[in-house]
Amino acid sequence: MSIVVAALSGLLFGIGLILSGMTDPSKVQGFLDLAGHWDPSLALVMGGAIAVALPAFTLARRRSHAVLGEPMQLPANRRLDRRLVLGSLLFGAGWGLAGYCPGPALTSLATGGLPPMLFVGAMLAGMGWFELAERRGAR
Repeated sequence: MSIVVAALSGLLFGIGLILSGMTDPSKVQGFLDLAGHWDPSLALVMGGAIAVALPAFTLARRRSHAVLGEPMQLPANRRLDRRLVLGSLLFGAGWGLAGYCPGPALTSLATGGLPPMLFVGAMLAGMGWFELAERRGAR
């Protein structure tokens, strides 16, 4: 049952990205272009997402199990460290240069276009590189 709920949640998220235009890299880059023709629509999408997520996370913090019975797994670490800051900067640079972040890039794969395929390939390569680096550092 939880796999069905996860699939439906992902489908709903993807449809929301498509309807809001967030799968269009030029829309994302327009939001980041503060000195040119700034497009504030991404801020409205983010605000809508926060408005939906905030009450859900507030409720989730009070529960030990999710609605489907799985244990609640919320992040416990609240520490800002060097790795988090550097990772965030790299993520933001990639997002700004490509106009994609992971969710819209995966959704855009359905178009069959080369740019989302290249982005997702590079993203997967980066994730693989990180896993290898973590394993080497854990020894």
